[in-house]
Amino acid sequence: MNRASLGQWEGRTGCTLPRQEILSLEQGGKVLFNSLIKQLINMSGKGKGKGKGGRGSGKSVSSSSKAGLQFPVARVGRYLKKGGYARRVGVGAGVYLAAVLEYLCAEILELAGNAARDNKKSRIVPRHITLAVKNDEELNKLLGGVTIASGGVLPNIHAVLLPKKSAKA
Repeated sequence: MNRASLGQWEGRTGCTLPRQEILSLEQGGKVLFNSLIKQLINMSGKGKGKGKGGRGSGKSVSSSSKAGLQFPVARVGRYLKKGGYARRVGVGAGVYLAAVLEYLCAEILELAGNAARDNKKSRIVPRHITLAVKNDEELNKLLGGVTIASGGVLPNIHAVLLPKKSAKA
């Protein structure tokens, strides 16, 4: 097989041979059929796994990773559908709700971590979550009627109960 016939073969198939294989063909050597078969399989789009027919790499990607979230988008969407909140629930509803829940959790955990650091602790306990929620105006408004188990209360002594300062003149 000379260079001209190689060029015709490449033009018809759309498959190119590496330079090493062209040299081996010119010298009358054997062709590395494995690489040819791999190239032909890749061209056809079949045989890539999971029966997708060439649509993608075969690895499934979760809806959470597509949305760039840590919270489970599919699970939240499923709970929305099973909860009976509406007859029809769109796909974007699960994404939106998962994003809101993730944001709220991140906000509470950040403030609770600061409260734990202020108390010289390395572990967040329910007391730190309570302090974080009660000291933040917006979170306190959102979670005003919520009782956190083992959370305690904010330290507060009414001004009337404090001892009077006597003026010694």
